[in-house]
Amino acid sequence: MAVWPNGSYLINGMEHFEKYFLSCDWGTSSFRLRLVAVLAKHQETAGLPRFCVLAEVENDQGNARVYEAWQQSGRPREAWYALVLEEALRQLKSKSETQPEALPLVISGMASSTIGMKELPYKPLPFRLDGSDLLIQQLERKTAFANPVYLISGVAGPADVMRGEEVQVVGSCAAQPLSEGLIIHPGTHAKHILVKDGLAVSFKTFMTGELFALLSQKSILAASVAAPEQRGLVSNSFFEKGLRDGFDGSLLHQLFMVRTADLFRQRSKEENYLYLSGLLIGSELTAFPKDFQCPVLVAGAPGLTAQYVHALRFLQLGGEQIIEQDADDITVLGQYLALHHFLNQKQ
Repeated sequence: MAVWPNGSYLINGMEHFEKYFLSCDWGTSSFRLRLVAVLAKHQETAGLPRFCVLAEVENDQGNARVYEAWQQSGRPREAWYALVLEEALRQLKSKSETQPEALPLVISGMASSTIGMKELPYKPLPFRLDGSDLLIQQLERKTAFANPVYLISGVAGPADVMRGEEVQVVGSCAAQPLSEGLIIHPGTHAKHILVKDGLAVSFKTFMTGELFALLSQKSILAASVAAPEQRGLVSNSFFEKGLRDGFDGSLLHQLFMVRTADLFRQRSKEENYLYLSGLLIGSELTAFPKDFQCPVLVAGAPGLTAQYVHALRFLQLGGEQIIEQDADDITVLGQYLALHHFLNQKQ
């Protein structure tokens, strides 16, 4: 029978941890492993567990890099990826008094993809917001460490896919229950996920972050932009002009105007940077549902979510309830809930 490891850990002599688990968010270019303690449920959190990250390891050993190294190694695939996990577990052990041996290790992100530890099929839409029907597989014990490994697969729509955001949706909707609404996950490949009646029913992907990186670093526009020293500017007039121009259309034309604005000294390189950011986000938000007045959850890195919240309000999109969420928090919560359902179903 699958069970949660129990433990106790005093905080100010008052609260105790009920359970521990290992949270791994394994993306294309990054790797993050956390030792998480789960506190007893409290009324003030509406019955949701509260978490404390006891230790963390983060590096650039994303699936793309590990996959490339594995192809040249001649080793079994899962065993090669397990080496990355084993080293991270060793580092985690050195950072915490609570030892991670034998704790359940739940992995979400690109680890279940074609370039990941083990490719799993996608869960087809729709999926339940409580995480109870996500596709999870416990990997066979082929590793040198004792931790049971649970791999969460992604979700597919008719013509779109996600890996990693599905657990964030679960975490988002647990932290802020929705009967109907839209969840926006800004990032390299931004997601807009429509929620109805306890289900995620559809979603769209936008290459906003990747396109911004390519344009600002690799294209002819790279010489015309420079990141401002003061980051996190969201109410800047150049960012807002970019939002408006991107939302109004003619993206391909307006992109070239970034170059001419620099050539003609109409905007500084820093102002162009803000304009370009607004331009791409504004273009993405043309896909926002018409006359949509339901709550919108914006979940991601704090600086980026602030840009999107400001963009939605500036462009007068959505209703009054636009809620900002931290991607790290909802990822851990979503992983915990999905694994909790999976383990209960096995009992």
